[in-house]
Amino acid sequence: MEWIYLDNSATTKPCAAAVEKITELLTERWGNPSSLHGLGFAAEEALSEARRAAARSLSCTPEEVYFTSGGTESDNLAIFGAAYARQKRGRHLVTTQIEHPAVLNTMRELEREGFEVTYLAPDGEGHVSPESIRDAVRPDTILVSLMAVNNEVGTILPVEAARDAIREQNAPALLHVDAVQAYGKLPLAPGRQGVDLMTVSGHKIHGPKGVGALYVKKGAYLAPRVFGGGQERNLRPGTEGLPLIAGFGAAVAALPDLAAEEKRIRGLNLRLRERLAAIAGVTVHSPQDALPYILSFSACPVRAETMLHFLSERGICVSSGSACAKGKASHVLTAMRLPKEQIESSLRVSFSRDNTEADVDALADAIAEGLSTLAARGGLRGRLRKS
Repeated sequence: MEWIYLDNSATTKPCAAAVEKITELLTERWGNPSSLHGLGFAAEEALSEARRAAARSLSCTPEEVYFTSGGTESDNLAIFGAAYARQKRGRHLVTTQIEHPAVLNTMRELEREGFEVTYLAPDGEGHVSPESIRDAVRPDTILVSLMAVNNEVGTILPVEAARDAIREQNAPALLHVDAVQAYGKLPLAPGRQGVDLMTVSGHKIHGPKGVGALYVKKGAYLAPRVFGGGQERNLRPGTEGLPLIAGFGAAVAALPDLAAEEKRIRGLNLRLRERLAAIAGVTVHSPQDALPYILSFSACPVRAETMLHFLSERGICVSSGSACAKGKASHVLTAMRLPKEQIESSLRVSFSRDNTEADVDALADAIAEGLSTLAARGGLRGRLRKS
């Protein structure tokens, strides 16, 4: 079966350049980059090449890029590292209710250790107001963490407001931004944006799974969580997963022009919105000013699980929200206070450079067909259930 893949916020198909680079590092430059011989030097150069590519994409220096196993590890490293390093200056942290579980669960663990966390609520479109951020930051706030783009509805969060609030309060806080869904889609320059820590991931930009990076502004100290042989300047030691890192670097180098691609994706998003508007029972959740790569909507009264199976049988891949939720009710849509039936029937479409207008039309046709047939069978009960 040839799939129509519209679940790119969950993962993307590795591009040819990334696959080729991974194969090269597995079969030719497979040495340990810490080894002092020719094969080691060749591996070290591949590592440096990938670091330079990541640095260029973030308009920072290579020394500010630390490679990790992915977005979750980068988030954990940033949040735990900042909290432990600054706990003598305060124990208050600020985040939002719509963050990725890698942030929310880390914050909850810090709460169990005695830190205080303020969770900011979104409005009905998923926006977090600049005023709520300013009101939350205090003189004893040591970390503010918020995502650049929400992974379920695509809302763009006010990073600049967090930066300004920290300065206004003269707080000792570092600003951490989870940019996993923004990376490769929006221009990012954490140094110029006043961001101290930024998380990015390889498999969201047509690179391999199992690799990501954390930007750490020069001079921003993080308490390490792992100790070893000194790799990644002692912040994330351990022999580097060089094939994945090199594949990540190749995927970064292969990114298309951001502005041109954003314009094309916006056209696909608009086409899907127009097609969905003509289908009774469909409600779009993503606001008009959301990142166009993501579109969240509900198809009532059919449960999401039922519709997902219906679409999959027709070769169409979408999701019911964050892939990390594993079928649980969306905490993002719940925080947005959407009606229960909309949450239970919510679907997320996420585009990439591989998608076309034909993909959009096939999805819209299938949604219309699914609503006309599944609702009559009792869609809210669901046809298939997984343990």
